[in-house]
Amino acid sequence: MSDAKPSYRVTGKKVYRGYSQQELNVQYSARGTAPDGDKYRNFISENSARVRDERVCHVDIPYGPTAAEVVNVFPADKPGSPIVYFIHGGYWRSSSQKDVDLYADSFVPAGCAYVTVNYLLAPEASIDEIVRQCRAGLAWTHANAASMNGDAGRIYVIGRSAGGHLAGMMLADGWRAELGLPDDLIKGATVLSGLFDLEPVRLSNVNEWARLDKEEAWRNSPVHHLPKRGCPLIVAWGENETDEFKRQSDLYRVAWQARGWPCQVMEFPGKHHFASMPDLMYPDEPCTKAVFAQIGL
Repeated sequence: MSDAKPSYRVTGKKVYRGYSQQELNVQYSARGTAPDGDKYRNFISENSARVRDERVCHVDIPYGPTAAEVVNVFPADKPGSPIVYFIHGGYWRSSSQKDVDLYADSFVPAGCAYVTVNYLLAPEASIDEIVRQCRAGLAWTHANAASMNGDAGRIYVIGRSAGGHLAGMMLADGWRAELGLPDDLIKGATVLSGLFDLEPVRLSNVNEWARLDKEEAWRNSPVHHLPKRGCPLIVAWGENETDEFKRQSDLYRVAWQARGWPCQVMEFPGKHHFASMPDLMYPDEPCTKAVFAQIGL
């Protein structure tokens, strides 16, 4: 499916990298630059419900003390299988783990356990708290790997959009030891259309719900907190995303590769921010094949 590529012109007072406030808001508006985005969001939600009905799925399993801290678990068919931990998007303010259950249709038949994590949404939750919850969910997954026929030593993290940012924060340094987790907890990761430097996000109208101050934006920017030890990484985005969304992914790619760590880059031809959402449910899609290769399937 092809989408017209938006164009932008720079006018007015500059607030970030030559963009006026209005232009920066456009650059960080995922929905505003993809007017048909609802059909893709509806597709993944409807197919996620179907997959829960068709497959063994343990829904809303608590990983923490609050109602929002739950995961959905699709067990692997065989013990000792790799685990895929998926973090949903929604710009930190919408969606849930139940909207990304559809990808179990790819990963479970391929031989994985599949876990989708929920978190309390902004603005009720700060970005600090959302990151903490996703890390707690990942720690729960590691501790409970055997219960889903998974191997705690083979965990792979995937995130899309805001979930791509959160996946980057799972890779970030400085938190695993306090939860008793190994440095090499994550054996591979895939970040799709993510955000890795939150300073321009803070300066855009996204901050109406993200509510970041300068320190929190820096603290939660994956590009500033790379791990001591890297892992294989896939960085991907749509050809027709805004220039800033594409730059964010490339920024993270450059930082990762500068340390000599393996990084595969993918651009989805003719697709905007939402148009690649269905891809991972199809084993023959290039992105799915790349993730399978990363896992060793």
